[in-house]
Amino acid sequence: MKSKLLLLLAFISSSVFAQRFDEPFESQKLGGVRDISIILPPSYESAKDKKYPVFVVLDSEYLLDPVMGTMKYGAYWDDLPEVIIVGISQNKANEREYDSQFDENGLPVEQGAKFFEFIGIELLPYIEKKYRVAPYRLIAGHDLTAGFLNAYLYKDNPVFNAYLCLSPELPEEMEIRIPERLKIAQKPIFFYLATADGDLKPMRERIKLLDEGAKAVKTDFVKYGFDDFKNTSHYSLVPNAINNAISAIFEGYQPISMNEFQEKLAKLDKGHTQYLVDKYTNIQKKLGFMPTIRLTDFKAIEAAIMKNKNYEDFMPLSELAKKNYPKTMLSEYHKAMFYDNTGEPAKAQKAFMSAFGLTPIRDLTKDMMLERADAIKGQLKKGKERNKKNREETEEVPVETPAETPTETPTETPTEEPKPQ
Repeated sequence: MKSKLLLLLAFISSSVFAQRFDEPFESQKLGGVRDISIILPPSYESAKDKKYPVFVVLDSEYLLDPVMGTMKYGAYWDDLPEVIIVGISQNKANEREYDSQFDENGLPVEQGAKFFEFIGIELLPYIEKKYRVAPYRLIAGHDLTAGFLNAYLYKDNPVFNAYLCLSPELPEEMEIRIPERLKIAQKPIFFYLATADGDLKPMRERIKLLDEGAKAVKTDFVKYGFDDFKNTSHYSLVPNAINNAISAIFEGYQPISMNEFQEKLAKLDKGHTQYLVDKYTNIQKKLGFMPTIRLTDFKAIEAAIMKNKNYEDFMPLSELAKKNYPKTMLSEYHKAMFYDNTGEPAKAQKAFMSAFGLTPIRDLTKDMMLERADAIKGQLKKGKERNKKNREETEEVPVETPAETPTETPTETPTEEPKPQ
């Protein structure tokens, strides 16, 4: 446990893996400056075509580090997607109290209404204009700010896709209104709620009522998660809740594991490429955007195809590779594998040479393509020489003319001479 904690802290504190910008944001809605932090993922500069979900973190002075640590650690192992994290400062002059103002009807009012519009009308458009973002947004808050973020669900088209509501201090009637809003959701929503036995009793009772209402919601658009932590305080629940929420939000995002390969893929007689399509279609349904299919998952499907001799599946896999990695040799490589394993070596050689002219990717190199093409060329040459030799040997063997069967002359039966009288 200690080693894992040290590793996590290393991810949090290191500036090697990502760029962080702490900057003042001039807000017309707030009528002043608000400090924000923007953390770009490690691949942002190198992956020029890649887009990233946006994760807004309220109370960033103390929530930003645990969110950033969890996301960076998971992304390092490819269990979580890389995201752009945007932290909003709210504790310099106790701004969180005013940012979370609601009226007696449970709606944002005064500074709360301004802060609500600041995020939706100013901050998010600024981030989306300046950076490459995917159409998926998350937001996290704790107690006051956790109650505040739920107000975005009051909109018919909510700004956020995922809500991390950590031990919320709920505005008036929110425990009733949120389940009602979830029932009529028309786009994928993930709603996570957490409490602990260390929460104040009145707060905890209302959170439990919200939990009951959210659990009763039956719709394909909403995924709900809830944790009730034992022997935990209002504050100490935060790291565990963040980890559980993020794991639940991105469930199924992980690459094909060895266990998944052995228990599912290896047992398929056919349909390996469709398995991959379905896996990422489910990710798209959950997240609202289609991530690029991992190269490791392409390799897993290739291994399953070879194991089960389902060579016909290489052609749809080739088409899928062309969509995800169009400038690389991956698509032509799969096409070559199809021809090489279905008895068409000449076409396989041509496909390997076609791959040679494209961009290498991971373990697929120009040397590898050339070697495979040359090996097939050598086999074809040997085959031609063998056929030629066989023909020549056949031509050199003299053709024997069948001997004529002699015509037998009928033997005359001698006439017995007459005996003398």
